[in-house]
Order: sequence, then structure tokens, then C-alpha cells
Amino acid sequence: MTQSTAPRSAPEHRTVLLRGGDVHSPADPFATAMVVERGHVAWVGSEGAADAFAGAADEVVDLEGALVTPAFTDAHVHTTSTGLALTGLDLSGARGLVEALDLVRAFADGRPADAVLLGHGWDAARWPERQPPSRRELDEAAGGRALYLTRIDVHSAVVTTALLDRVPGVTAMSGYRADGPLTGDAHHAVRAAAHASVTVRQRADAQRAALRHAASLGIGTVHECGGPDISDEDDFTSLLALAGAEPGPRVLGLWAEQVEDEKGAARIRELGALGAAGDLFADGSLGSHTACLHEAYADAPHTGSAHLDAARIATHVAVCTEAGLQAGFHAIGDAAITAVVEGIRAAAERVGLARVRAARHRVEHAEMLTPKTIAAFAELGLTASVQPAFDAAWGGEDGMYARRLGAERAAGLNPYAALLRAGVPLAFGSDSPVTPLDPWGTVRAAAFHRNPEHRISVRAGFTAHTRGGWRAAGRDDAGILVPGAPADYAIWRTSELVVQAPDDRVARWSTDPRSGTPGLPDLSPDADLPVCLSTVVGGQTVYVRPNE
Repeated sequence: MTQSTAPRSAPEHRTVLLRGGDVHSPADPFATAMVVERGHVAWVGSEGAADAFAGAADEVVDLEGALVTPAFTDAHVHTTSTGLALTGLDLSGARGLVEALDLVRAFADGRPADAVLLGHGWDAARWPERQPPSRRELDEAAGGRALYLTRIDVHSAVVTTALLDRVPGVTAMSGYRADGPLTGDAHHAVRAAAHASVTVRQRADAQRAALRHAASLGIGTVHECGGPDISDEDDFTSLLALAGAEPGPRVLGLWAEQVEDEKGAARIRELGALGAAGDLFADGSLGSHTACLHEAYADAPHTGSAHLDAARIATHVAVCTEAGLQAGFHAIGDAAITAVVEGIRAAAERVGLARVRAARHRVEHAEMLTPKTIAAFAELGLTASVQPAFDAAWGGEDGMYARRLGAERAAGLNPYAALLRAGVPLAFGSDSPVTPLDPWGTVRAAAFHRNPEHRISVRAGFTAHTRGGWRAAGRDDAGILVPGAPADYAIWRTSELVVQAPDDRVARWSTDPRSGTPGLPDLSPDADLPVCLSTVVGGQTVYVRPNE
């Protein structure tokens, strides 16, 4: 990919012509060129017609056969935590308990004795030992330092004695275990103590690292899911300020705090949030046995934890709807999803179904759905903000889901095809750092779901990860390369473009241009994923691959 040496002016006033590649646009399925002007797409079309724009362009980009697509939107990210995982102790690749402890030991070596160490990503369900580190093992590996180490789902953590000593009364809190992962209030308390050790500079560095990484993957927008049980207001507002001041992906903020009146709704707006949504917890996670179920876990004698009932959900949704705010909830287990549906339906009876639908409220994760709750999502106009990488990581006959729920219940998780058939809008995300920022991998995971009944086409998955995230934020004019849309796009080096279907009973892909359907990269499990060459947000380049 080469660019002209024309003088560069302010990004918002520059006219850029991209030509000589493939432009993924419904405006022209055979487009090879695009014009960007004042931060928006001005034209898409054929190579021959591009000649008419060349003379007036401030910059001409020769794509050299590269693919141009809308930039991805990741609809569920914890940005600071992602940056801390990128720059700190990452245990997501540990293959067992011994290796995990070795990584802790190596990370702790050379750090001050009074340092608070932060780490993430252990998953004992994948380890041969099937057990997390004990407190004694962590105390030894960390050399007596304070250590906070979250499970892959971030709904539980193991910690050292030195960190517990910083939290008075923690042993009396719900979720405390003398020698096991902490959940609930105990987990929130130790997390607050650990995060309090992060300096303003460390936090900003972590945020920049996360946003740079997102840009390098063709992500132009992230939905930051903050909240009082996850981070703090300073973290949330500082991220929004940083993203607004520096080139990089857009950050749209969701603040997960329950509101009960107009004053509470006004405070959400003052924080700069689009809504009181995101990780407003109706329950926990399956991996930590805290997702709320109608029937007990297959490997534990209880049904998890319920954090909100239908009445509180109804109040929250009604107040948000009347204030013009988006509401939303974290709900994974079938009982939690039932409570959310019942609460939102009660709110609709209070303020009107049309107003509830127009507000585009959302549910994060929404894994244990039934035909009844899927129909309710469609009726209430709810967006399902989902993470296909969860199925790739934990699905299948031998996966964590099957161990937690049994094979029959696990097979019903994450039914993306059924959601689309019912008309439920999908927005794809990663829940990073729970699963990595990986947009093409996310689309692949949906197209090749471990349960073939739940698979969707690559085209549908791509739409959910681009336009779907914008629609979830109330914008229908973005996430798509058509004249007038924001110039948020990425340029990719990839193989032949195809049109992939999710069903083995029909031809899985076609390269026939007569179909009139814009092609996308082959995302078959053995195919190489596209490589991002550059990312542009609002007409401004925020990432260029080195040596390109």
C-alpha cells in the first residue's frame, strides 16, 4: 500500500482518494475506490470513475489490492483492565498451575516488596490440576507482596495475604473463602484496594496501550463498560477525556449504576455516559458458579447468585426510558435473563412499549436464552450484546460450559442464529480482557460456533461487529461505508474474498461476482486471518502497520 507525497492539511479538511483495492460497501458490491472528505465518506465506486477525483484529492492511496472495510466496533470492553493485562501479568496462556505460579514468581522478582501486583487470566478449568492457586502458594510465589489475580471471567479472584491485610473486615464479607477464589462483596473490596494502588500515570499508560492495541486490530470504536462494581468514576471519566483528546479509537461510555429517579439519571449524563448500562449485574458468570440459574449447576449444589430482581430492573428501565437514557444489564444465566425480561416488560407497561423499544435497551452476554426469552427480546426491542469468543473458549462437549451445566443445557448457549431469525439486533464484543480483542476471530467464532445450529453467516457476524455496535449506541448512519457515513475504516491484507454461508447443506462459500454480495475474507478455521495495515477514525489515521 503506497501513498502520495501530497502536502497534508488538517484531517477534517483533507480529501483522500483510495483506489486499486476492494471496498466493502453495500452502495456498490464491486467498488474498488473510495473518497473521504471532511471526515466522512464522500463517494464509493469503480476504478474508472476514480480518475475524476484524482486531481482534486489532497492524498491518493494506492491500495495495491488491499481490502477496505468499516472499522470494527467492540461493544463490550474494559479498557484500563485490558491495558493492565497487556502491560502486566497475563496468565491467559498458562497451561497449568505450576506454570502459572512460575509466571507469578518471575513477575514479582525485581519489584519492590511493598508493590501491589496486578494480574489476570488464570483459568483452572483448563488446567490438568483443575484447581486455582492456594493462598499459601501465591504468598510464596509473590514473595509476600500484595497480589490481585483475576480469573479469566473477572468475576472472581485469588489474592495474597498481604492484599487481604489491606481490606479490614474482608473475612466477614459475602463471597469470602479462607483459601479459595473470592467472589461477591469480598471480591469487590479487594479489587478496590488493588486498583487504588494504580497511579494516574499507570492508568493513562494502560488506557493508551489498550487503545493502541485496538487500533492495530482495525477497531475504530469501543464501548467502555464501567461502573462502581468494576472500576471507579475517575477511571471512567479519565478514559473518556483521554480518548477525546488524543488520536485513537472512539470510546463510547456505559456506566453500570442503578438509577431510581431523575437525579440519578442526570448524574449518569454528567459522567459522560450514553446510558446506565453495560455491566449492571443481574448475576455473575458460569465459570465462577455465580451466573443465576433456574436449576442447579451440574457440578455445584446451588443455582448461583441473583443481584437484581424484576422490580428493581423495572424501576431502572422506566427511569432511564423517561430520561432518554439507554438501560442495560449483565445477564448470563437463564434465571437472570428471565428477571431482566420480566422487569423490562413491567417497565413497558408503565411507560409504554413503544418508548421502551425506541430506547434500544441492551443485555450483555445473554448466554442462556430460551425460545421464550428470545421472543421477549424481539418484542421489547432489546439488543443482545454478545461475545462469540466465549463459545470458542468454553463451548463444546468437553468445555467448561458442559462441566458447569451438563451437555444438554450447554448445547443451548449463545444461540446466535435463533436471535437473528427472531429479529433481535446483535452487537459483537470481546469483554476484553476476559477474551482478547480479536474482531475477525470473533466473527469466525460466530460463523463456526461449536453447535452448528447456532452458526450465522460471516456477513451477519461482520455486520454485528461493525454496524451492530453503532446501532446499539443509537446510531444507524455509521459502521458502513456509504456516502455520508463517518470515515471510520480499516485497510487489510487478506486472501481471496468469498461469500460464506453458515450451513453445510448449501455451498459454504461462493466467489461468483454475479451474486452482487460484497465479499469478505475466508474465515474458515484453518485460514489465516486478515492483517490490519491501517485504521482510520473520522478521517484521521490512528494506526499504520510498521514497514508498510
